[in-house]
Amino acid sequence: MSIMREGLHWIDGVIVAAYAAGMLSVGWYYSRRQTSAEEYFVGNRVMNPLLIGVSIFATLFSTISYLSVPGELINNGPVVLTSTITIPISYYVVGYWIIPVYMKFRATSAYELLEAQLGLAARLMGASLFVFLRLAWMSLLIFFASEAILVMLGLDRQWLSIVTFATGSVAIFYSSLGGLRAVVITDLFQFLLLFGGGILVIVTVSVQLQGFGWLPTEWNPEWDTQPLFSLDPAVRVTVFGSVVSGVLWWVITAGSDQTAIQRFMATRDSRAARRSFLVNSLAGLSVQILLALVAFSLLGYFQSSATVLPSGMTIDKNADYLFPHYIAYRLPIGLSGLVVSGLFAAAMSSIDSGINSITAVVMTDFVDRFRKRSLTEASRLRAARLIAIGTGLFVVSVSSYMQYVPGNFLAMTNRTLGLFAPPIFTLFFLALFVRFTTQIGAIVGACFGLLAAILIAYWQPLTGSPMSFQWISPVSLLVGITVGCVVSILVQYGRSN
Repeated sequence: MSIMREGLHWIDGVIVAAYAAGMLSVGWYYSRRQTSAEEYFVGNRVMNPLLIGVSIFATLFSTISYLSVPGELINNGPVVLTSTITIPISYYVVGYWIIPVYMKFRATSAYELLEAQLGLAARLMGASLFVFLRLAWMSLLIFFASEAILVMLGLDRQWLSIVTFATGSVAIFYSSLGGLRAVVITDLFQFLLLFGGGILVIVTVSVQLQGFGWLPTEWNPEWDTQPLFSLDPAVRVTVFGSVVSGVLWWVITAGSDQTAIQRFMATRDSRAARRSFLVNSLAGLSVQILLALVAFSLLGYFQSSATVLPSGMTIDKNADYLFPHYIAYRLPIGLSGLVVSGLFAAAMSSIDSGINSITAVVMTDFVDRFRKRSLTEASRLRAARLIAIGTGLFVVSVSSYMQYVPGNFLAMTNRTLGLFAPPIFTLFFLALFVRFTTQIGAIVGACFGLLAAILIAYWQPLTGSPMSFQWISPVSLLVGITVGCVVSILVQYGRSN
């Protein structure tokens, strides 16, 4: 058992600062090589599918997953890991159904597809929902990273605003300068760093406990009861719900989110895009397994002695914070700095991608679409960088308000991101896969899907009765697609008469 120390050492701080400086230098390097907005947003559409695949994973993984997966497993059990068995299904659906259809449109913004199929109003709705989605997403992940840093530094909540600014400022700088190429290259380094951080924790715990006795051999009595299937909305997590959620999350994201579609568009063709998604899927599987081992090792470590947790902290009430606490107080000096850099990496890989994607959407779907006189390439590039900086500063300023969303890290994620993602996919599904869809039908369907998502996400605060977050996406999609089809049929019937 290691001796408790008083948080991060100055050597750890130097390591983190060196990492941040390296990311800034990458952004500066690529900023000097850019000559057009095409290069800034999609890397001239010739980027390596291996790098793109890692970037897709690093972008969508983030600090949210880096902290929420271990916290969820420690507190509630391993049932959520059943979502990993859906990776082959998700790969087949996305790789052979969605990507070939989308790659026919060589667009910068995914929402150009909506105008081509339905009309301008659908494009603007999809683009607007995406901007809201990623603003909430980036605000949430900056909040998560800042909360972890507060734990590691032993600071009070009054420091939250300062910590959020420091957390987001580095990613804002290099992503606004370097564009997609800088984002993709830094995503590779960040993936290696966050993966290595997890391995360091597992190895260190195993050394401290003198073996692998932390591996669970039976169901922990403190974990939730998690059945195979249940129609009771109050049951928080089920095996079936985790499987459905896993498939829907990847299909919805790959089929409607600019951060994913923009990366597909940065490759040469459908085959390269599909290969990039395969790399993403394999990375996702390996990291999920890694984080499960991190969770079990931390659970075993903190259960090994009543004295390893400080006064006021318990395993069940502070599961989301055991990982950052161990990093700061139990890892050897120097290793803590590397793992903290991994935590920063998980945050930055998502912030930079979110900023770049929002900038692409704002420029393409709003500025370029409605500006009567086209901008020069130099002016477009300058405007894109200013929008990127403004976006970053906005999410940093509102991230501290995410503390008012109820639930643990996993539930908070679903109650924010789950509101907007299904309605956006509803628009794409109706536009590209339902031939009789009308624009008004798709818009009404997406609106009803959004309303259904909000009601389920905040059912307990509204009614006092519990409702599992796993119902948000499937119900929102079912309502949205059904209403969209019915309204489209009625519109078509009205036109024919």
